Amino acid sequence: MQAGSDTLGVRLAGGRHVLTHEVACTDPEGPDRIAAAFGGVPLALVVLFVSPRADFAGIARRAHALFPASRTVACTTAGELGRAGYAEDRIVAIGFPAADFAAEPVLIPALGTLDRPALMADMVRRRVRLSAGHPEWHGEFALLLVDGLSLMEDKVAAACADALGPVPLFGGSAGDGTRFLQTAVALDGQVQAGAAVLTYLRTRCRVKVFSTNHLTPTEQRVVVTRADPSRRIVHEINAEPAAREYARLLGKDPEQLDTFTFAAHPVAVRFGGQHHVRAIQQVTPDDALVFFSAIEEGVVLSLAVPEPMAGHLDRELSALSRDGAPDTILACDCILRRMEAQEKQQTRAVSDVLRRHGVVGFSTYGEQMGGMHVNQTMTGVAIYPPDPARR
Repeated sequence: MQAGSDTLGVRLAGGRHVLTHEVACTDPEGPDRIAAAFGGVPLALVVLFVSPRADFAGIARRAHALFPASRTVACTTAGELGRAGYAEDRIVAIGFPAADFAAEPVLIPALGTLDRPALMADMVRRRVRLSAGHPEWHGEFALLLVDGLSLMEDKVAAACADALGPVPLFGGSAGDGTRFLQTAVALDGQVQAGAAVLTYLRTRCRVKVFSTNHLTPTEQRVVVTRADPSRRIVHEINAEPAAREYARLLGKDPEQLDTFTFAAHPVAVRFGGQHHVRAIQQVTPDDALVFFSAIEEGVVLSLAVPEPMAGHLDRELSALSRDGAPDTILACDCILRRMEAQEKQQTRAVSDVLRRHGVVGFSTYGEQMGGMHVNQTMTGVAIYPPDPARR
């Protein structure tokens, strides 16, 4: 390591099946250090999770130039998951060697005018192409990175899941720290807001896509009685101003509601036989609540209570090792989980769990699992060495 470079060593897991590296987001040679750390290994795909403090466009362009034989995908973050767990002001890079992976990423621009039939036809062609090129590889998954301020994650996730059919899909919404001002995604150096990047991967490695949260719905329920679904705003709950009724149910002063309150006291909606978190982003001046994901009038919301995050996460990640430990776990983790850990002084404990289980990724403005956009959840993929019989 060069003096002052602020780099962390590359992790070559399980015989070089996945490469990871991270650098300070303000390091002007950050992308070059990542390329040097990856050591010239031929890569099918490079994924970059980039702090919003960085020059995102410059980093995306430089990475594309440094990995001309690879596809490069990037997004801005609400914090990073690095070698030491929760991290800030970093660029976290994941390299997928061409010996073990093949990738087909596609940029989905102008999400407001998403062409679902065209997307479905395109993804079918890409799946067929990779399947024909690697018929002996049986692992597959898809990663979806969406502009976290687009308000389109629900529709995009549903469309992508339809386009992919049986392929397991997970992902996260690009973030901007806690500012909520500007987010972006990039493909091969091309940066866009109001867009998404969907990447289909085929691999000879064994993979498992997963989703987990530490929240349990209670019997305390409320009804959304007035809302603006297009902007994810709830004006009234139980026919009362939404923020004031929410605060009353919690026994709190409505003037003291903040992001830490929302992280500690989420609500959930029952859909498809399961509860999915609908996290609150902020309060408006007229006592409405702005949500991170889709919300509609008439929806019944259950208040949810969390169990200690570190212990729950350790159990969930340990379960992924029952049939052998993963090389790497790539995860999309809600910003509200990070905030809750901070508020409850669990940041170090959660970071230790992430570090011990080899988790890399980023903190998001929302998560995707299959065709659902969810909140206060960790979604991801555990990547294992190939089964010996399939090497």
